Amino acid sequence: MSAILNTSALCKSFGGVTATDNVSLEVEAGELHAIIGPNGAGKTTLISQLSGALRPDSGVIEFKGQDITTQPAHKRARLGITRSFQITSLVMGMSVLDNVALAVQARDGHSFRFIKPARKIRHLRDAAMQSLAHVGLDARADTATSALSHGEHRQMEIAIALASGADLMLLDEPMAGLGPEESNTLVSFLKTLKGQRTILLIEHDMDAVFALADRISVLVYGRIIATGTPGEIRNNADVRHAYLGEE
Repeated sequence: MSAILNTSALCKSFGGVTATDNVSLEVEAGELHAIIGPNGAGKTTLISQLSGALRPDSGVIEFKGQDITTQPAHKRARLGITRSFQITSLVMGMSVLDNVALAVQARDGHSFRFIKPARKIRHLRDAAMQSLAHVGLDARADTATSALSHGEHRQMEIAIALASGADLMLLDEPMAGLGPEESNTLVSFLKTLKGQRTILLIEHDMDAVFALADRISVLVYGRIIATGTPGEIRNNADVRHAYLGEE
């Protein structure tokens, strides 16, 4: 496999606090790569730099071989990067189908000034329904988004990411706030995406991380202290000491 995302020596500070400290990361095309670390490790700052929400103080970000370090979030989205969950993109007053159809409309570069709703345009509706079927929400297409459960909102976010045609999905703590059953459902679904999309996953749920990840990078005090397979990370003495505990 070849790398789809590379970062080199990314640094970001807020006042006297260094949030990311010379972070160099390589994500291979088609892999599910997890970033783990304790609270305050710099995970959200890192993903914000990758999505374009924050500009690094120094360092380089490359996507598909192109330097995107200074590109804003909307241009990165056009190139095929989408970020989900921590910043919700759901419009609660709209139906499930309408939310996803808008994502297809945006992907296709259509104007949002259409008087005709996106769901009424057949190819937009068909593509949206295909994404909803992929996440198991096609039967809920006409339901108001506000009526869905928290777990279903997570599934909707993935449907929107799929509908956007993103090559790289940045998933920011998708298990947050989910019960055990909802978490298991989401883990099972994310497994079906492995190899189809490249996913960078930030997550505190270690059971989910070790069930899903091809590789894991451990971020502690803004620095990556280890990258490896789940087995390598689980058996790494430095990682156990810094984050996972000795069990």
